[in-house]
Amino acid sequence: MFRSLFILLSKASWAQKLIMSLGFARFMATRFVAGDYIDDAVEAIKSLNARGILATLDHLGENTTNAGEAENSAKAIKGMLDAIVNSGIKSNVSIKLSQIGYNLGGDICINILRDILTYAKKNNIFIRIDMEDSSTVDNTLAYYTTMRKEGLDNVGLVMQSYLYRSEKDIRKLMDLYTPIRLCKGAYKEPASVAFPSKADVDKNYDLIASILLDTSLDETAPKQSENGYFPPLPALATHDEKRIDFVKQYSAKKHIPSSNFEFQMLYGIRRDLQETLVKEGFGVRIYVPFGTQWYPYFMRRLAERPANLWFMLSNLLR
Repeated sequence: MFRSLFILLSKASWAQKLIMSLGFARFMATRFVAGDYIDDAVEAIKSLNARGILATLDHLGENTTNAGEAENSAKAIKGMLDAIVNSGIKSNVSIKLSQIGYNLGGDICINILRDILTYAKKNNIFIRIDMEDSSTVDNTLAYYTTMRKEGLDNVGLVMQSYLYRSEKDIRKLMDLYTPIRLCKGAYKEPASVAFPSKADVDKNYDLIASILLDTSLDETAPKQSENGYFPPLPALATHDEKRIDFVKQYSAKKHIPSSNFEFQMLYGIRRDLQETLVKEGFGVRIYVPFGTQWYPYFMRRLAERPANLWFMLSNLLR
């Protein structure tokens, strides 16, 4: 119930205005967000790199409402790419299509996407396209395929194990050796398109993870670059220790080197687990968001961990 509520509130403008006006909510958000500015995120990533952890930079923002906002998002993304090169941090970049004009119609989004990927390719930096709700999947896959056909191969995707279609989509994407960040999914979806049961979501996660790990053994499958810009083909994004244990056991059974894949986690969550994995010799990459548009992202993190709600309420009642 709470998960559905938080997902609903993440899209409600009235709730955004209310919650963003609460000082303690902004304080709570700093647990999951590196700061308001790119310099804040760069410093956070330097600290991660010093601990042997790679990063993915994300400038928060989604569902732009006009072409000007989409262009400003594109400028911010290019600024992130410049910051990576200038600072020497080991990171790449994640973007949302709704951030660069997906909802505006016409060719705005795909033209901006092409421009960003071209700019990134000049610096040999990888861009990950986030997957949003299920209504966006077909177009996201189509945009990705178009970019690959145009020779822009510095791009990968996020796929979600709670969608019924994901296994079929993954098998097709492996024809292009698409670098995949596999997560469970953070949007509220109807039972007509997504597994209602957590057990089924987990089972599908393990199945898709095994497909990705098997494909990573192909000689032409993407490998992690030394500078940390490019990830290996499978990026297993989870804080679920059972899923992590499955990956460890499956890779050991199939003699898949740990260098063939990486674990990905969110900034501010399970630092203990991150450090354990690094000590065990596994690659770890942290998704590091920054920016003033933290509200939707913050609400999805609350949806994943409703216990944080009680902290908010206790502060509201003081």
